[in-house]
Parts: sequence; structure tokens; C-alpha cells
Amino acid sequence: MDSRGTIYFKVTKFSSIKDIIIPFFAKYPLKSNKNLDLLDFSEITRLMENKSHLTLDGLNIIKQIRNKMNTNRK
Repeated sequence: MDSRGTIYFKVTKFSSIKDIIIPFFAKYPLKSNKNLDLLDFSEITRLMENKSHLTLDGLNIIKQIRNKMNTNRK
């Protein structure tokens, strides 16, 4: 925890994303546009879990999702 009370969580395994991070935010959803980014991130995680990132088509789908996240969101 830093001096402002921020807690940091370091992810070292893919399983932590799908088993801890995503379920946490499913239970306690963000109340901003960041929730849309989280939904996109969850979709990318699902695609990676299904090994879609190992194909050119799957990688292109992931890139399309990534390109509409954060400041690129309209």
C-alpha cells in the first residue's frame, strides 16, 4: 500500500486474470467507461483462453478489440 492508500496487485499468471481479477470486477463492477474496457479485456481473455491468439484471424480480432479500448473508445 502506498502513502495514498492505494493497493497494488501484481499479476504473474494468466490464471490470476481469469480466476481473480475478472470475477472480482464482475462482482464489483466499475461505474464508469472503464467498465466497457473491462468487458473488452474479458473478451480478449476468453479468446486467449481458447487459444484464438495463436491464429492470424484470432489475433486480428484481439487487435480490433484492443484498438477500441481506453482513449480510442467512442
